[in-house]
Amino acid sequence: GSTTQFEYCYQLYPQVLKLKAEKRCKKPQELIRLDQWYQNELPKLIKARGKDAHMVYDELVQSMKWKQSRGKFYPQLSYLVKVNTPRAVIQETKKAFRKLPNLEQAITALSNLKGVGTTMASALLAAAAPDSAPFMADECLMAIPEIEGIDYTTKEYLNFVNHIQATVERLNAEVGGDTPHWSPHRVELALWSHYVANDLSPEMLDDMPPPG
Repeated sequence: GSTTQFEYCYQLYPQVLKLKAEKRCKKPQELIRLDQWYQNELPKLIKARGKDAHMVYDELVQSMKWKQSRGKFYPQLSYLVKVNTPRAVIQETKKAFRKLPNLEQAITALSNLKGVGTTMASALLAAAAPDSAPFMADECLMAIPEIEGIDYTTKEYLNFVNHIQATVERLNAEVGGDTPHWSPHRVELALWSHYVANDLSPEMLDDMPPPG
């Protein structure tokens, strides 16, 4: 897709999320509120902690709630993540965020937390470092033709990141200018938006600009 097509899908994200919430959730407003918090508030909270960037217990629990509301729900994970101690959450997230931009090492550190697998780790990294880390949503994996099947491993995540990073570089070259317009997280949101719109309400994509 061209940068205008990606931009179109990125701008559709709030509408697509609302549609998904209304079709899939008993309490649509809850997902919309959680998503606002995850996309806008959480990155600011982490950034404000400066060199000691970390997350606290409630933020970890809330992030899991967001992930489970927007994607598949696994009761076991919701329970497990609450078993972590507040101290462990601060310690392991601080350790992980210090490893950035090395995503592999950051994921290894985060997986010391109970209930945090590769997908959840990618959600935390996307909030802490949207310029390096996309969230590994099922819909985004399915949107990339070269990725066959869904495999929740670090290796698969790094493969996913390579595909996203290549798209980021291509789109930024197309846009030009000194400040990069596209980041891995922004591309991931555009992909998610396109995939979900196509699934739930394809007519939302009728006005998408043609390629080029």
